[in-house]
Amino acid sequence: MNYLTHDKLVIVGAAGMIGSNMAQTAIMMGLTPRICLYDPYAPALQGVAEELRHCGFEGAEITYTSDIKEALTDARYIVNSGGAARKAGMTREDLLKGNAAIAEEFGKNVRQYCPDVKHIVVIFNPADITGLISLLYSGIEPSRLTTLAALDSTRLRSELAKQFGVPQDAVQGARTYGGHGEQMAVFASTCSVNGVALNDIIGTERFPDSAWQELRTRVVQGGKNIIDLRGRSSFQSPAYLSIEMIAAAMGGKPFRWPAGTYVNNDRFSHIMMATETSITKDGVSCKPIEGTPAEMEELDKSYRHLCALRDEVIAMGVMPPISEWHTLNPYLDRKTC
Repeated sequence: MNYLTHDKLVIVGAAGMIGSNMAQTAIMMGLTPRICLYDPYAPALQGVAEELRHCGFEGAEITYTSDIKEALTDARYIVNSGGAARKAGMTREDLLKGNAAIAEEFGKNVRQYCPDVKHIVVIFNPADITGLISLLYSGIEPSRLTTLAALDSTRLRSELAKQFGVPQDAVQGARTYGGHGEQMAVFASTCSVNGVALNDIIGTERFPDSAWQELRTRVVQGGKNIIDLRGRSSFQSPAYLSIEMIAAAMGGKPFRWPAGTYVNNDRFSHIMMATETSITKDGVSCKPIEGTPAEMEELDKSYRHLCALRDEVIAMGVMPPISEWHTLNPYLDRKTC
């Protein structure tokens, strides 16, 4: 099998459903033969490693450990799904306290064991905040860490395709920005269906405003719907999309969706949020978001919600005040897009 790289890829949380799916997807997509599985729950972790070995992948060098130092030493790429999973009746924000502490520990481990890591994808919820905490304590440049935010956009595309009875590829430019949570900003102006601008369809007899609002709600509640249907949180879709992200960082195909990245400019300050990005071997760079005045106001509202979560974590003592961030990560005072 031909691989994109022979650098070491670490899957954190590999004993879980997302982590184990990520590991298999990474091998099937030909990212790297060197995959290290990490999870503190050793029995299940060994079971995942055994199953992957039983797949008979050509050239794969699968290792596993419950020792974080062993896992992260010499790591060049990391995908981290190692937080608590969302359960029925929970929002992503409900996971804040426990997963914030996990993110802090992870960031410190990166700083200690693999400060030269090329790229990290953080996906455990609330990903905008856990990614920000990880970035702060790792001390690495913001270009080397992204968070999973694409799921909301892919859910928007899926809902629109079902609404109009067309293949998903007929829906282009499906985009949500801001927070990966209940306060996401759902954009219509970027989107088209069979080449027709979505804004030209909304409000017509074919697609009344009420139908659009109902569809938006289904997008926002997409994660909850999976829990209701399957009895557990999503794992196939976040696993696949996160591996697509790390593949782009390895020099593979461009990532097609918004990603969570650190933003610090005149409008959005010291925050991790979903935006338009480019992920390459050189890291992630963000691009300005364009939308209607109403959409930009919705994005501002999503940003304010993220700021409230960030400030809650600061009040908890997990992160210091923003004025002191430079002592942990001097890169975070620099301006971005």
